[in-house]
Amino acid sequence: MIGQYLSLIGLDKHFGSVSAVTSLSLEIGAGEFVSLVGPSGSGKTTALNMIAGFEGPSAGKIVIGGRDVTHVAPNRRGIGMVFQKYALFPHLTVHQNIAFPLRMRGRSNKTRIATRVEEMLELVQLSSYGERYPQQLSGGQQQRVALARALAFEPPVLLMDEPLGALDKKLREAMQFEIKRLQERLGATVVYVTHDQDEALTMSDRVAVMAGGELMQFGTPTELYRQPNSAFVADFIGRMNFIEGSCIENADGTAVVRLSDDTVLSIRSKGLRAVGPSAGETIKLAIRPERVRVAKRGEGGAGCLAAVVETCVFVGSVHIVLVRLESRPDVLLQIQLPADGGLPFHERDQVDLLLDDGAIHLFPETERHAA
Repeated sequence: MIGQYLSLIGLDKHFGSVSAVTSLSLEIGAGEFVSLVGPSGSGKTTALNMIAGFEGPSAGKIVIGGRDVTHVAPNRRGIGMVFQKYALFPHLTVHQNIAFPLRMRGRSNKTRIATRVEEMLELVQLSSYGERYPQQLSGGQQQRVALARALAFEPPVLLMDEPLGALDKKLREAMQFEIKRLQERLGATVVYVTHDQDEALTMSDRVAVMAGGELMQFGTPTELYRQPNSAFVADFIGRMNFIEGSCIENADGTAVVRLSDDTVLSIRSKGLRAVGPSAGETIKLAIRPERVRVAKRGEGGAGCLAAVVETCVFVGSVHIVLVRLESRPDVLLQIQLPADGGLPFHERDQVDLLLDDGAIHLFPETERHAA
């Protein structure tokens, strides 16, 4: 299988007066795994339906491998599709389900079809399940059959709409790696819709974050996590703490920020966007939970924030500590600490917070967070 590149060029989709997708442009490389993520109503499923041909765009173009398929019928685009509920035919065996798209595309040689089906069953590690019916399979096995059926005719692009949503957490995580393994082995081009940010970061070469029908940021998982371009993306991808402050000055790649308790911090250039804050501007300081160090009161040194521990919870590999700023009791911060010992702090402990200034991001106060 050789995946083909996919271009979305200025896609718009309107339902009456409602704009579901606005000016969506993406260049997805051949063999690339790209996830579309965003809150409900962000337009990710509508975008997928336009690629599949189930919805026609109000404007824009869809190009697959150099071929304009904007107005081509779904069954003539050659796209594979895997749905959340698998959509397997209950009256057909596993073998017959996988053979179905081959027969529908005019392949009449029964021997070749049978050989291809056996290849796909071996690929998804279900070689001995060909004569079973879908209802005789577990959820994970049904998902593998749906994937094998979608890949059997070697589609140039494979679309997946919440395919793991019906599985329990442990099986879901196992299938994430299984799907990625198959995709890399086959070189398939995949567009994957999920509401699970962790799933997108785990599986994808690049991730498109959408909100309100618009593309907010498109980049690698590392870029989105470490270099979010907006408060929305910072809040939506992973966990993020926000603290309000004001910019005193911004020069030579360093912004000097004063927080509400008069703590002054210097933020190095890696935490600033191309156009940093202006002097006097109200800003949001953003920092990941794992980039905050906690010390007993008086042991944190200069530039620390005074806080009080609300709760400390053990969650396996880490402790999650919730603290409330003394200068801003309305601000509750989440901190993540390694769980290599007992609970490090207790409720009502007074602590100092030291922020890793190289991991701080500054956003305009007016930018909205993720819903």
